[in-house]
Amino acid sequence: MAPTEPIDLSESVAGEEDPGASIDLAVHTPASPGASDRPAGGQGARPGAPTPPMAPGDEAPVGTPGTGEDICRACGGTGQLNGGPCPECEGTGKVNVGIGGA
Repeated sequence: MAPTEPIDLSESVAGEEDPGASIDLAVHTPASPGASDRPAGGQGARPGAPTPPMAPGDEAPVGTPGTGEDICRACGGTGQLNGGPCPECEGTGKVNVGIGGA
C-alpha cells in the first residue's frame, strides 16, 4: 500500500463554499425587547400583570397554557348548588382545568 497524504479538513470534498455550514445552529434572538416565544393572542401571564382571580374549583388561572374551560362538576354547569351560588365555580357554572394530562 502506498502512503497516504494527510486529509485537509478545511476544504469540502463535495465542493461547498463553507464545509461547516450544514452544522450551523440557528440562534433565536427576540424581535424586540420583551418579545418571547409565547404564541400570539394575549394568553398567559404577562410580567407585572395582575393574576386573574381564580374560583375554588379552578386548577389554574384563566389563560394558563395547557388549561381550558370546563363545566363545574359540583353544580353540573348550572352555577347553583343547594339554593345558592355554587362555591366551586362561584356561580358561573364553569371552571378552568388542565387539559391533556401527562
